[in-house]
Amino acid sequence: MGRKLYFAFVAALAAIFAMAAVVPAEAGRGHGKGWKGGGGRYVQNNYYVRRGNSSNALAAGLIGLGVGAVLGSALTPKTVYVAPPARPVGYRPRPWTEDWFAYCHSRYRSFDPRSGTYLGYDGYEHFCR
Repeated sequence: MGRKLYFAFVAALAAIFAMAAVVPAEAGRGHGKGWKGGGGRYVQNNYYVRRGNSSNALAAGLIGLGVGAVLGSALTPKTVYVAPPARPVGYRPRPWTEDWFAYCHSRYRSFDPRSGTYLGYDGYEHFCR
C-alpha cells in the first residue's frame, strides 16, 4: 500500500505544478489599449497578452499525460489470475482405463478399484462413470 500512496502523492504534486504552469502570469500594466511593442503582444484589460502561443496548453497536456500514466501504472494490479483451461462438457474417461482409475480415485474417497464402485451417501454402491 505504501508504494501506491507514494505514486498518488507524486501524481498529485505533478498536477499541482501543472496547474501552476497553466495560470497566466501578470506581465505588468499597460498604458492604453491596443498593440504595444513587437512580438505579437497586445494589451487587453490592462495586461499584456501574447497571441498565437499555445505552449502552455501543450505543456499542460503533456503533464496531464504523464500524471495519468503514473496513476494508471500505480493502480494496476500486479498479479492477474488466469483460470485453468476447462474440460469439455460431459468429459469422462472411458471405464477401466488408467485415466478412469485416477479420475474415480481422486473424486470418490470410497472408490474400490476392484469393482469400480464407490459408496454413496445413500449407503449403496454406485459404479463410477
